Amino acid sequence: MKLPHRRQFLHLAAGAVALPVVSRFAWAQAYPTRPVRLIVGFPAGSGADIAARLAGQWLSERLGQSFVIENRPGAGSSIAAEAVVRAAPDGYTLLMATAANTINTTLYEQLSFNFARDIEPVCGFERGSIVMVANPSVPAKTVPEFLAYAKTQPGKINMASAGNGTLPHVAGELFKMVTGINMLHVPYRGEAPAITDLIGGQVQVYFSTLPGAMEFIRAGKVRALAVAAAKRSEALPNVPAMGEFLPGYEASSWSGIGAPKGTSPQIIEILNKEINAGLANSVMAARIVDLGMTTLPGSSADFGRFLAEETEKWRKVIKFADIKPA
Repeated sequence: MKLPHRRQFLHLAAGAVALPVVSRFAWAQAYPTRPVRLIVGFPAGSGADIAARLAGQWLSERLGQSFVIENRPGAGSSIAAEAVVRAAPDGYTLLMATAANTINTTLYEQLSFNFARDIEPVCGFERGSIVMVANPSVPAKTVPEFLAYAKTQPGKINMASAGNGTLPHVAGELFKMVTGINMLHVPYRGEAPAITDLIGGQVQVYFSTLPGAMEFIRAGKVRALAVAAAKRSEALPNVPAMGEFLPGYEASSWSGIGAPKGTSPQIIEILNKEINAGLANSVMAARIVDLGMTTLPGSSADFGRFLAEETEKWRKVIKFADIKPA
């Protein structure tokens, strides 16, 4: 039997080594070939769930496979995150990441996973405003007036939250940190009871999600002092942005998609490309704006930087306020 020439042998060997790489790439290019689970750490009907269903519907239409929304609430969304961390990194189990995940990184000291290390950023999806609302009995119609009033009432103003370590809580603590005012934190079990007591006057101020407060703002039952962002919200154009008074202050709800560590870069690229196409679609973008949100497009690296910035911001607030989980 004639042996192959040395140059032919090296060529064949190189081809054999490259074959698994090519096969993996071809496999990733064919993704998805079966339904994909998109896990949400909050109940059906929540903001994160609504965003996940919008994203899932778009991806299903674009990629030809079902994106099944699976709600796994609990532990401030950490149960959902852990389920994705433990899943195979094959692109068939994804996480609808939210601000809670970056908060929990510092809030919970005994998590069995590291969100920054164990979740691959895929793409941002939406960002929603937090709005500072007050009971109409509070003698302040602007943030500067509220600060002047609060300084005459140290520790006497009750600040509601949706629970220890929730976004409304840390948003309020960030406000206290940058202004130096003293308010008493009153945690509730969710946003609805917090707003109910705000309307009733049991508490004086609350940092609410925009969808949660919108109807009460329009009805005059609570007073919107500012949206917690650098720019005004399209949904509340007449309400000032906090950045107009406190440059650099920003607190927002948001969601985006993450995958288990080790997921193929090609799969991440496919998902990122299709999500960004959805965010650029006028119909999809309009639906997001109608919900009081803005789109959060960008590369997977952009989303990774965003996650790192959010994690560091809330780490400082949690340490400053010595926040502990309930």
